[in-house]
Amino acid sequence: PPPPGRPWSLSLVFLLGMASEGISCPSRCSCQYLEVNCTGQQLQEFPVDIPLDTRQLILAANNVSYLPAVELSFLADLVYLDCRKNLLGDDLDFTFIGVAKLVYLDLSFNNLTQVTFSTFSHLLSLVVLKISDNPNLVAIEKDAFANNTWLRHLDVSRTGLTFLDTSTVRDLPSLRLLGLSGNLWHCNCSFLGFITWMMESNVHFPDADNITCYTPAGLHALRMSAAEAQLHFSCLTQLYKQDYVFLCLVGFCIFLAGTMAAWLAGICAVIYEVHASKGEEEEEEEEEEEE
Repeated sequence: PPPPGRPWSLSLVFLLGMASEGISCPSRCSCQYLEVNCTGQQLQEFPVDIPLDTRQLILAANNVSYLPAVELSFLADLVYLDCRKNLLGDDLDFTFIGVAKLVYLDLSFNNLTQVTFSTFSHLLSLVVLKISDNPNLVAIEKDAFANNTWLRHLDVSRTGLTFLDTSTVRDLPSLRLLGLSGNLWHCNCSFLGFITWMMESNVHFPDADNITCYTPAGLHALRMSAAEAQLHFSCLTQLYKQDYVFLCLVGFCIFLAGTMAAWLAGICAVIYEVHASKGEEEEEEEEEEEE
């Protein structure tokens, strides 16, 4: 039957087009108009023979460990890619260079370890990005999403992240939803700026009750609102070793400057007294000679 809402005539044109071009559906996958679904087929590799006009590709719940950039680039019209629950690792840089129209990308439940600028920088139309449930994901570069200005939904929940730079998400003008729960956040003074941004932004944080500090021990399990109050107090009043060294140097410089100034003033005063006394003696001698 034709897709819902699509007349028989258009479906017939599509089927005839597929037949004339000799396009087949990948083995163990199901294909319908502009969609290829390979969910749960125990695939070890990226499927071949995907129709070139595919708009939606679903590879969920397989054992794919590598996405070939060249094969993906043939799918230039792809807008939806679901790769959740696979074995994808940390070799995704430049993988999506040929699918610039991609709007939806799900890489959750994989083995990602880091996200760099080169991972998603070519996805200029990306709106939804899910990289949650990657327990080995420990680093997201500061400018990782600098080119993804249309990004509205970003999910990094339940990963190995302990820190996220504020500018990484603050500079996303379209961001409306950000998943952060279930991470091992290290709530120190360096993280205070991010927590403050969370409290002040208009972004929605789902499962907010589970966005808590993991370390240090004194803030363990505290929600971000409570952690912010404590960090504001401790970070604005706490002095570190380098701060004491700096204060000592400043104090020593002030002391040295004061000592030098007093010493110079004393020398000037002595010189003035010497010259003044000599002038008086010369005047007395002149008066005696005149008499």
